[in-house]
Amino acid sequence: MAYRQIAAGTTYRFDDLKTLLAKATPERSGDQLAGLAAEGPIERLAAQIALADLPLSTFLEQELISSDDDEVSALIARQHDARAFAPVASLTVGEFREWLLNSKVGQAELEAVAWGLTPEMVAAVSKIMRLQDLVAVSAKRQVVTSFRNTIGLSGRLSSRNQPNHPTDCSRGIAISAIDGLLLGSGDAVIGVNPATSAVEDYIRVVQLLDDLRQWLDIPTQTCCLGHVTTAIRALERAAPVDLVFQSIAGSQKANAGFGVDLAVLREAHDAGLSLKRGTVGDDLMYFETGQGAALSADAHFGVDQQTMEARAYAVAREFSPLLVNTVVGFIGPEYLYNGKQIIRAGLEDHFCGKLLGLPMGVDVCYTNHADADQEDMDVLLTMLCAANVNFVITVPGSDDIMLNYQTLSHHDSIYARETLKRRPAPEFEEWLVKMGVTDSAGRMVENPVLMNRGLRELEFLGRDAA
Repeated sequence: MAYRQIAAGTTYRFDDLKTLLAKATPERSGDQLAGLAAEGPIERLAAQIALADLPLSTFLEQELISSDDDEVSALIARQHDARAFAPVASLTVGEFREWLLNSKVGQAELEAVAWGLTPEMVAAVSKIMRLQDLVAVSAKRQVVTSFRNTIGLSGRLSSRNQPNHPTDCSRGIAISAIDGLLLGSGDAVIGVNPATSAVEDYIRVVQLLDDLRQWLDIPTQTCCLGHVTTAIRALERAAPVDLVFQSIAGSQKANAGFGVDLAVLREAHDAGLSLKRGTVGDDLMYFETGQGAALSADAHFGVDQQTMEARAYAVAREFSPLLVNTVVGFIGPEYLYNGKQIIRAGLEDHFCGKLLGLPMGVDVCYTNHADADQEDMDVLLTMLCAANVNFVITVPGSDDIMLNYQTLSHHDSIYARETLKRRPAPEFEEWLVKMGVTDSAGRMVENPVLMNRGLRELEFLGRDAA
């Protein structure tokens, strides 16, 4: 079905639904690279007006990618709950925006409607929202998950302590993790991106992290972010695996490029549950996404990158994850050219994930060849905190020495704690006070006596690098 809209005296035609969605998307380099973007601001405005008048039910009637050829589309159709959709079933995309922004619509209403919404619906409405709209709606939505601590409570911000090392050196990982802990980072997860995919290295890393966690009695979870099949093999060998990680995308073909499908993810989820390592909950999956993943894999089927990103969230919510984050600027300027595009994408992704009921975090980041800098990251972090983001990722000095990109530093999480009043997970907050890392008001302590005493007794800090 074609859509038409007059703007500035010109009639614009959009041949089908995915063309309309793509043309209505705020400017970004990935859609331009794919040849999907509006030719200019007037065509974009025309598409946004036409999209605003589109009934939400259209997305139940027209698939962007056929279910016959794509298991993600089939999953989206299978997940849809007609009863949950009922409160908004009669609305257009524009009316849905107004409903979301209505002061009478809060946590209860947003939670009730979540399984009635499809990724395409939430992507569509995000395209006609300002940044403050995305923040205002996201701030209303609380998604709480738990494993060894409780993540996502209102007014709190968790952080992933990311102690990566270019050679997976055990001592280097341990020291970097401790650096983060001394600055109050690590309640979302202490998670390492491994340099290799070898099962033996994976097991060594998870064992190291678990030893550190147990020695200091840290109420958090650990993760080696290897491929999900590596995690399965490690689980078969009874390795101390807390969280099972996988990068995912919004089409079957794109996920195949990652070496996964829904069946493999179910196998991994069940294997993780069998260990029963959680103490306050059993949410144990960790997913990463990012706009442009499907395009870079030539697996987008003519769908714009932001809508494809939202479709990945259907995969994530199938497995009750503890953590989901978009690595918003990691792929590079080919997909998100500058700071403005990265900021917009980060808030869109967070908004879409939250509406779909996901515990959304954001890796606030950019590559060194993007037209962005750390001040853009300050803006995005501050807006995400206003939006009640569940967690962010932090590293020493904002510079990941293994992945070679710029992200947030541990000091940025201190800014969020002390200036924006975003407290850590309650169990972790108590531990920080007990160890003398922070005082009862959440301020950093200059000399954390108990923490330092525990660190001096850590035998593996003196071992040769593995």
